[in-house]
Amino acid sequence: MKKMAKIKFSCVSASPRLRFIGCFLIFLSIATIASAEELNLQNLINEALKNNHEIFASESRVSASKYRVPQVKSLPDPMFMFGYQNEGWRRYTYGEMEGAQWMFSASQMFPFPGKLSLKGEMASRDAESLKAASDAIRLKTIAKVKELYYDLFLAYKDIDLIRDKTALFSRIEDAALARYSSGMAPQQEVLMAQTEKYMLLEKEEMLKQKIQSIEAMLNTTIGRDVNSPLGRPVEPSYTVHSRSMDELLKIAFENSPEIKSREKMIASADAKVQMAKKEYYPDFTLVASLFERRGEFQDMWSLTTTINIPIFYKTKQRQAVHEAEASLSEARHELEGAKYMLSASIRDNYSMIKTAEKLMGLYKNGLIPKTYQDFELAIAGYITGKVEAITVISRLKSLIDFEILYWGQFMEREKARARLEAITGVSSQESGREGIIKIVIPVKTGIQKTNVSIPAPRFRGDNP
Repeated sequence: MKKMAKIKFSCVSASPRLRFIGCFLIFLSIATIASAEELNLQNLINEALKNNHEIFASESRVSASKYRVPQVKSLPDPMFMFGYQNEGWRRYTYGEMEGAQWMFSASQMFPFPGKLSLKGEMASRDAESLKAASDAIRLKTIAKVKELYYDLFLAYKDIDLIRDKTALFSRIEDAALARYSSGMAPQQEVLMAQTEKYMLLEKEEMLKQKIQSIEAMLNTTIGRDVNSPLGRPVEPSYTVHSRSMDELLKIAFENSPEIKSREKMIASADAKVQMAKKEYYPDFTLVASLFERRGEFQDMWSLTTTINIPIFYKTKQRQAVHEAEASLSEARHELEGAKYMLSASIRDNYSMIKTAEKLMGLYKNGLIPKTYQDFELAIAGYITGKVEAITVISRLKSLIDFEILYWGQFMEREKARARLEAITGVSSQESGREGIIKIVIPVKTGIQKTNVSIPAPRFRGDNP
């Protein structure tokens, strides 16, 4: 308050120009601090997509695979030969003996028609498979950022809940002290309330350590230094999940990068089978030669063709075909296995979403309000001496547990939705958004009357 007063005085007493500049700088710094303290999920996702090293590595693999395609489709390098043929055992007889000559030749190997195109198809399919795998890594990175973001928000939220309930334990402590001073309660009840309050402080410190661990993992995922400061996450909005499980399965089979990668691997394996069968056919090598001679003999030239004969096809070409066919069968089974794993993961996360929604409704509409009422009755009874301190403390501990469980289910639901987006390759942001409401229940402590706010999402159809 003193600092703000000094700032206000300096802005008023200075000249109009300096006052304008000073106030502008102050407001700018305040806005910068406020924005630095707010952690936006979409900004983190954008930063992760730009700086995540796993994404960089996958994109480099894709680029490397694309460079391989023109290589395998090119002809082998031509060969050039030059030499000297002497007559007799004299060291050098060219120009002296008519049989001595210089020889030059060039050769080029031509694979059997269709081999180069099959090699190019194999490389192209491998590149497409790596591209789909790279897309899957991007989606998994987005899901990981979201999960860590929600874990970080939950840790901050649990600290808020603990601090709010610490104040309620302080009121129980005040009531216990009042009863102890009047001789209505033993000192043990005061110590019990104080111990529970200190245990909440212990949980708060553990949550602070958890925040540091999550921030380190989040910084690593988005490509920052592990010690880079992060602000507090923005409270996520409740989004209605409208897709059915059958619809999710259909979308996943059509759009999942994992499925697309496996399908491209099958196409590549099929091309390898065709290529292995092509190896039964020979390749051709054309050789053009020139022989430079002296004397009465004219220069000579020749044009020849050499063909490799796959005579050992039983132990070479045939085995290569069997190997390629086994690899094709492996790729097909991997695709079916990936579909089963994908279906199981979708069912698991879908079930998690529906279960979390039911539990959230149970906590919001039943357990939390009823536990608050039970707590009111218990503390009122404790003030009048009708209820023991352990009953009041247990009611308050149950209330803390239910609120923590509520927000835990809220975050588990959001994390499951993030995993579904990574699996299906489709964002679920098209659903309508619902706001966050607060249920306000008056709590009578016997000493003073206070209002306690319970943050909870508003489901479709709820009235604020």
